[in-house]
Amino acid sequence: MLAFLPAAVLGAFWIGGQLLLILVALGLPAIYLLAGMYDALPRFANQDETDVIAASALPGKADEALEAALRRNAATACLLVEIEDMVPLVRRWGEDAAEAVRDRSLARLRGMLRDEDQAFRIGDARLAVVLAPAPRLDLEILLSLAKRVQTGLEEPIGLDHGTHYLSVAVGFCGASRLKPGAQGAVLVDCAQTALDEALANGPSAIRAWSDAMVRSRSERRGLLADVERALVSGQIQPWFQPQVCTSTGRISGVEALARWLHPERGIVPPLQFLQCLEEAGQMDKLGEVILQHSLTALRTWDQAGIDIPRVSVNFSGTELRNPQLVERVKWELDRFGLTPQRLGVEVLETVISEAPEGIVARNIRDLGDLGCHIDLDDFGTGHASITALRRFSVHRLKIDRSFVTRVDRDEDQRRMLAAVLGLAGRLGLETLAEGVESVGEHALLAQLGCDHVQGFGIARPMTSEAMVDWARSHAERIADAQWAGRQTG
Repeated sequence: MLAFLPAAVLGAFWIGGQLLLILVALGLPAIYLLAGMYDALPRFANQDETDVIAASALPGKADEALEAALRRNAATACLLVEIEDMVPLVRRWGEDAAEAVRDRSLARLRGMLRDEDQAFRIGDARLAVVLAPAPRLDLEILLSLAKRVQTGLEEPIGLDHGTHYLSVAVGFCGASRLKPGAQGAVLVDCAQTALDEALANGPSAIRAWSDAMVRSRSERRGLLADVERALVSGQIQPWFQPQVCTSTGRISGVEALARWLHPERGIVPPLQFLQCLEEAGQMDKLGEVILQHSLTALRTWDQAGIDIPRVSVNFSGTELRNPQLVERVKWELDRFGLTPQRLGVEVLETVISEAPEGIVARNIRDLGDLGCHIDLDDFGTGHASITALRRFSVHRLKIDRSFVTRVDRDEDQRRMLAAVLGLAGRLGLETLAEGVESVGEHALLAQLGCDHVQGFGIARPMTSEAMVDWARSHAERIADAQWAGRQTG
């Protein structure tokens, strides 16, 4: 149209004079501009600057994307992202810091997408993406996008009070994997199923929806039916993860972790069956089973000449609310001929901070008075006061992995960890760092004065029988290292 503008203006002057010339000269470009803006509207119709929407509104967004994809003979997809560390972050730093992390994460996510794609917050820890139609969105492309999203969101986030390291799980579903005519609710539900699978196999897992996940949901219903029988038949037993003294290198204890070896499904992930046990009201029974097997293993190791000073058992909130808990523990220790000092009781910091009085507090105090070793688990993720540490006779702080991750490479992490260790030292408490995964982290923790370490960098959880072989091999390595040290010294 603009190519003919000079001719149109000249014609207007000859026909209508100067006034018509001005109207044509200004009116035609304005009409062209408005037409162009109108034509551009469909290209940006998918953009939405809304930060937060209700989860119930997401299927409607997916419906719009599916309809647009059908018109253009293109593809779309839905991705759901879970920030896995949000709950401890809120407990440790408060809601304002968590909100800042949410805002920064959403901004990062949008920066990794096209202008036409939509990204929202749909919960305190969850982000959602609905992709605008594209000619090709196959599994390979979506998996690459999911990895890029995860990597970008797991980059450290620096705020005024420190640096945050996040673990991010991603579940996604492409519309091409659904039956023709599927609605937005189906697309979102499939992405949710994939995210549930990622969370069950995390941290930092990515899963794409598949038909097999439908079977997985069916299997979970089967697990609910099997779980009580599994407790009785001995399928659920503790595996043991070593804890090592940083000054001597010797085994200072083990933590008992529940594992279910299903005769047909193999090893069932703990997050799956623990949730099933909780739904079935069997957490107290699980505690009895784990305690009995743990004390059996400790006595067996003693008989085999293996020096393992203590076994630590996690006590759930359900168990701690049992008025008969202390008497049951006494009876079990007497039955196995073990002193209370050989048993470690691990209690979450949130339990102490949220239940300062009542039966829970009384049970913790009585177990400490009995002589059991009280470990405060996940220290740093709750709000337990120094007074509470004294009142509950806590012996050792188990420092949460969020303080340990990359401590050998991050100065802020190092200063934060040093502060925690300094506090423990002034209070006369032992310290154990969990989640140690590298030689560098292990070495730096030893240098900073952390008393004990535990994590995949030391050893993964193992059966009672495998623990015997590992403990003997570890003792030989320590003896060889000491001999070599004396030779070079």
